[in-house]
Amino acid sequence: MTASPPTGYDGPALTHLAADVPTDSDETLSVTAPFTGETINEVPACTSADVDTAAERARKAQESWSSQSVEERTATIERFVSLVEDARGDLLDLVQLESGKARYDALEEVLDVVSTATHYADRTAAYLSAERKTGVVPLLSQVRTHRDPYGVVGFITPWNYPLTLAVSDALPALLAGNAVLVKPAEQTPHTALFITRLLHEAGVPEDCFQVLPGEGERLGEPLIEAVDAISFTGSTAVGREVAAHAGRELVPASLELGGNGPMIVRADAPLGRTVTGAVRGGFASAGQLCIATERIYVHESRYDAFCDRLVERVRDLDLGVNFDYSTDVGSLISETHLSKVQSHVDDAVDAGATLLTGGRHRPDVGPLVYEPTVLTDVPDDTSVACEETFGPVVTVTPVEDDEDALARANDGPYGLHGSVWSGNDERGSDVARQLGCGTVCVNDAYISVWAATDAPMGGRNDSGIGRRHGDEGFEKYTETQSVAVQRGHPIAPPAGVPNRVVAGVLTAYLRVARAVGLR
Repeated sequence: MTASPPTGYDGPALTHLAADVPTDSDETLSVTAPFTGETINEVPACTSADVDTAAERARKAQESWSSQSVEERTATIERFVSLVEDARGDLLDLVQLESGKARYDALEEVLDVVSTATHYADRTAAYLSAERKTGVVPLLSQVRTHRDPYGVVGFITPWNYPLTLAVSDALPALLAGNAVLVKPAEQTPHTALFITRLLHEAGVPEDCFQVLPGEGERLGEPLIEAVDAISFTGSTAVGREVAAHAGRELVPASLELGGNGPMIVRADAPLGRTVTGAVRGGFASAGQLCIATERIYVHESRYDAFCDRLVERVRDLDLGVNFDYSTDVGSLISETHLSKVQSHVDDAVDAGATLLTGGRHRPDVGPLVYEPTVLTDVPDDTSVACEETFGPVVTVTPVEDDEDALARANDGPYGLHGSVWSGNDERGSDVARQLGCGTVCVNDAYISVWAATDAPMGGRNDSGIGRRHGDEGFEKYTETQSVAVQRGHPIAPPAGVPNRVVAGVLTAYLRVARAVGLR
């Protein structure tokens, strides 16, 4: 039995969105609203046969989509941006309804879609222009490199950012001329279905962007087998399975995986701004953010003052489950995830950690709300120190100097995102360069690098392979073809000329070319 959406929801009708699922299957997924813990809709669940059918339709649609001019595809995405801006209220409601996050956190998702679409629409023509390369013999050898779409690109997306991760990364794939199949998280299909309507209204052919709700264990492998490239965002454990299957199929894979974000607070860091950054980095989206701050390393001379200010700020955060901007921290996604977060905190406390604030489930606020939590004296072998908690929990540890902070921050398998806080930008940047993460912010939690759409973003080590944003975020959805045109005689020994003579000429030519900078 399903319940109505929570009070305050004013978004699209869920049953109408569910009607767009491309399947005749009688199986369904139950979608729960974290704000209430109640099932709010049953969405048809796709099967492996549905994946095959969708891929077949996508291939036919991709041919006409890719044959459009770059200007036509760009104009379509620009219309999509206008539709997103017009539908902002509906999108905010849907994101909150399915993920349980606070409204300001949902706004970041909407703004990200607009920013990403605008960035790539402005640059697609340049990305797809033929690029001249250096030929083996200047003037006689002409080489150009071209970029072509793969064909059909698959996306397996998580629940924590149901709008951003369902469409933002797919936009450059579309602009490059690909068709897209999205397998959204089971908890958040309606957001992806609604954004699909906006894309179709803007002019993207219906079969060129399709959403396939269903269980990951059931649809993951068929999707990888059906597409020409795959993008996955989620846990490291599942990412390894995706990579292994993609490798067997020789399908290119881009993977953004887990993190355990370090934050380094130097002795010269301005405490007011730094504490603000720690609060935002640790508790945005209730900590359910891959690039969230989880481990904070503070110079021992600032440790006590930092902890005092942090605890004061954290205790002032407003918890809530509503559809307005009054709430700072919303809900966790599920009972299972709530249990994980609680177990990490309990494990640390049982091992000797000190709980400065938080550490409690707050059913009086909402069924899945957990208090923002600050821990100190955390043993290095506890789960909260070693693993990704993915909740509103941060640990604070004193360090002797930058070297001590870096050694602790880099001690672990992850390398997604981190931050450095300093009153000296140059020294802060020097420390950032030694942090083993794919992205690092100096004097900001995460937005300054996440919103820099022109800069690549992704993880190192167990945090993934591949990049979103920047040139890499577009180029990964294309494959190159180099075309060389040779004027005059082919590069081969002329008839009647001994090979040893040609060998000598070629050797001499390469020496001269190196000397004058032609090679």
